[in-house]
Amino acid sequence: MTTNDFLQIGLFLAVLLLLVKPVGSYMALVFADAPNRITRFGGRMERGIYRLCGISSTEEMSWKRYALAMLLFNVLGVLAVFVLQRVQQWLPLNPQHFAAVSSDSAMNTAISFATNTNWQGYGGESTMSYLTQMLGLAVQNFLSAATGIAVLVAVVRGFSRRSSASLGNFWVDLTRSTLYVLVPLSLLMTLLLVSQGVVQNFKPYVDVPVLQTSSYATTAKDAAGHDVTTQTAVTTQTLPMGPAASQIAIKMLGTNGGGFFNANSAHPYENPTPFSNFIEMLAIFLIPGGLCVMFGRMVGDRRQGWAILATMLLIFIPLAIGLVAAEQAGNPALHGLAVDAHASALQAGGNMEGKETRFGIVSSGLFAAITTAASCGAVNAMHDSLTPLGGLVPMWLMQLGEVIFGGVGSGLYGMLAFAVVAVFIAGLMVGRTPEYLGKKIEAYEMKMASLAVLLPCALVVIGTAIAVMTPAGVAGVANPGAHGFSEILYAVSSASNNNGSAFGGLSANTPFWNVLLGICMFLARFPLAIAMLAMAGSLAAKRHVPESAGTLPTHTPLFVTLLACVVIVVGALTFLPALALGPIAEQLMSAMGH
Repeated sequence: MTTNDFLQIGLFLAVLLLLVKPVGSYMALVFADAPNRITRFGGRMERGIYRLCGISSTEEMSWKRYALAMLLFNVLGVLAVFVLQRVQQWLPLNPQHFAAVSSDSAMNTAISFATNTNWQGYGGESTMSYLTQMLGLAVQNFLSAATGIAVLVAVVRGFSRRSSASLGNFWVDLTRSTLYVLVPLSLLMTLLLVSQGVVQNFKPYVDVPVLQTSSYATTAKDAAGHDVTTQTAVTTQTLPMGPAASQIAIKMLGTNGGGFFNANSAHPYENPTPFSNFIEMLAIFLIPGGLCVMFGRMVGDRRQGWAILATMLLIFIPLAIGLVAAEQAGNPALHGLAVDAHASALQAGGNMEGKETRFGIVSSGLFAAITTAASCGAVNAMHDSLTPLGGLVPMWLMQLGEVIFGGVGSGLYGMLAFAVVAVFIAGLMVGRTPEYLGKKIEAYEMKMASLAVLLPCALVVIGTAIAVMTPAGVAGVANPGAHGFSEILYAVSSASNNNGSAFGGLSANTPFWNVLLGICMFLARFPLAIAMLAMAGSLAAKRHVPESAGTLPTHTPLFVTLLACVVIVVGALTFLPALALGPIAEQLMSAMGH
């Protein structure tokens, strides 16, 4: 890696760290119990929403009522998006006259967008009408992100409240997440993206003349049954249009990731310039990073938030650098080419396969690490074309549980589950009842935290086993051997951790894959959130335990290191055998020239 490579990564991290504090402080005011200048400014609109929906904003909910409201709201969202896809051919804003989406694909997509996964087994510009994109997918981008933030806020209240039977009001938290956080940031980002050339219109698709005419051959049988080949000239190209910028803004800020176009953020209409690429990367980490600062302010100890953020960076930075370095090193198989000069020339440029020349290796590699660390799933390069070790990094970032920044809200409450496990382990080491943020961690909290930590792991290994043992599962694999196994492992890891990115090369828009991944996405989102709410309800009911000489400080470098080690060890123990069969085996075979 060169100095320029480190400067690009360093610039991104510097700008991010400059922004997370004001964003986090702002969100702490949004969700504060006491009125403040933020909530007073938007109070009239907020109260109007409550009156329209029949919500009592002063009514508090127990963790069970909070969880039930969250679950019912999102299940209704799944049904609404499913129906919208199935009837889109009869609805307006469908200038291309797209037909109804198949039932299995519609089910998969509805679950995908409601769970903040945004896995896409279809091509957006060739499948979804403008109305479906806006009313179904873009709306769910807001609501799924707001749901994650709302659940996090309830979990944080579990740590900050004392002897309380309630965790707040889900409808209030959902409304404030959308009204004060997601909508303003999305409007700002939409304007920035449009300024860079991202499309935002309702025009029909446009046919434009090509600069160089080409042709293709088609074969058909004539009346006598003989094959007749016809040459067809290609003189025009169809350019897709649509309200893309508004959906791209929330897909990044909400760590959703669903692309308006099939090529996602590699498409020039979604991500046309290096500046738009930088904005999109920054947007992915902005809210998850800011939520760490918000967490510290809400629990009354800002050092706690910075400790969580430091843990995330401690794991993310080496992995991001490792991914970029692997891509800069090039494909190890080229070392085995007979023409050494040709191989050396190719190696000097690194691995540019599957990457956009307007971004290059560093921006593509950094984007891949960011999007898989943050449960976003948007891509600006083909992950299937990464080197074996380069592809291992985004796969493992997902398998760590999407807690290295992770999805908005869900990443931080997932990391808090690991923090509970870490203080429990530390307590066992010194023979003392573990405490975190003044609350004793007992058997019930450990059960809920363990469920939250291990459920995604179980879904990945079980789902992958089912896929490789089922003919319908392996039928979609285009590449045999270790790389084909990596494609399957990546797809199930992506769905089971609500990421949504794909290796590519796997034909996953089939009934088998749509059902399997739909189940994984649903179980990875809602049971985990309910477990965290249950733990929060138990903690909120407990009294605060004053610090003593035996209390483990949870804001020090020692705890940051311990927490990072717990996250890494859980991921390594669970997935190292599977990774050895996939990217590690492929790397060894490539290095040996096979």
